[in-house]
Amino acid sequence: MLRKFQIVGIAGALIFSAVILTSPSNPPPLPEPIVQNISTESVEIVATNFEKPWSIAFADDRIFVSEKSGKIRVITTSGVLDTPLITLHTPEIFGGGLLGITTHPNFSDNHFLYAYYTYEENEKLWNKIIKITEEDSKAIQVITILDKIPGSAFSNGGVIKFGPDGKLYVGTGSVSDSSNESQNLDSLTGKILRLNDDGTIPSDNPFSESFVFSYGHRNPTGFAWNEQGKMYAAESGPTKNDEINLIKSGQNYGWPEVQCHSDNDSFENPVECFDPGLEPGGMIFYSGDKLDIGSTMILASQKATNLFKVEINDDGVNLDRILSGVGRIRDVAQGPDGYVYILTTNTDGKAFPAPDDDKLLRILR
Repeated sequence: MLRKFQIVGIAGALIFSAVILTSPSNPPPLPEPIVQNISTESVEIVATNFEKPWSIAFADDRIFVSEKSGKIRVITTSGVLDTPLITLHTPEIFGGGLLGITTHPNFSDNHFLYAYYTYEENEKLWNKIIKITEEDSKAIQVITILDKIPGSAFSNGGVIKFGPDGKLYVGTGSVSDSSNESQNLDSLTGKILRLNDDGTIPSDNPFSESFVFSYGHRNPTGFAWNEQGKMYAAESGPTKNDEINLIKSGQNYGWPEVQCHSDNDSFENPVECFDPGLEPGGMIFYSGDKLDIGSTMILASQKATNLFKVEINDDGVNLDRILSGVGRIRDVAQGPDGYVYILTTNTDGKAFPAPDDDKLLRILR
């Protein structure tokens, strides 16, 4: 059931429309909102004033947020810490910078945080993956585990997540729409990569001595695994033809030879292709008990400025709006408290940000 509700922020009123689901039970253990004058029982502001944020990661009682300018911000029960966990040197480009971050599945023991970011060397753009060791919300060691992933000003991919198999999955961009490197198995361009947590190649990868798990991608923006362990990826098209793909080991997803569906058995067809485009962001399969939506996919969208529940069936997908009215939504994540968190991206140059954008929001019901 849809209803309208209102959040009052520091700078004024924000109007939302959301699907009202179940009531929250116990208060979540993660950080309380830093904005207290909120008039809704459905969504609350956890933190504000992020600069071009891209990704959310969780660690026990803390939340990490990446900013494309190179900072990993730390949110605790006291709010956003003044000092970032780390500040990386990133170029000022539209589609790159510090992008995906993720915590190790055993973060409580090893304090490993992984990040994917763009850098410039000799007037050429590259991406790398680093492993950060954290202590007291500070980076005490940084190790590069994969380097020289071709970069560009626009399509760098950047999503990075641990799968249920404990392997690190990384989406890389096609660099240029005129490039055919997404089809080249010897290139790291336009791929989904699969790594061990130390950056080595898993012995069961589909191609011998290769990080490549799947290929023929343009610009992956989100990964999620369902209860059966099936992997899905959101992918941004050039101006339209955004896709949701079921990712299979060793398969070719067609870019740039194919956009959307093909009769060529050499290419995997998407679960859904969107025209007009949504500019998809992060995605999850919900497994908590705070929202009455079952174990369904939740997808963030930037151009469509909605958070969607995605129902997958034999004919494709159905999209049901969960939340709108907050502008562009870059990432969605499920916290250890079972609540859904979203990250807006209204300061990325494609929107008109409010004075306190961008925001980390928690959906309560």
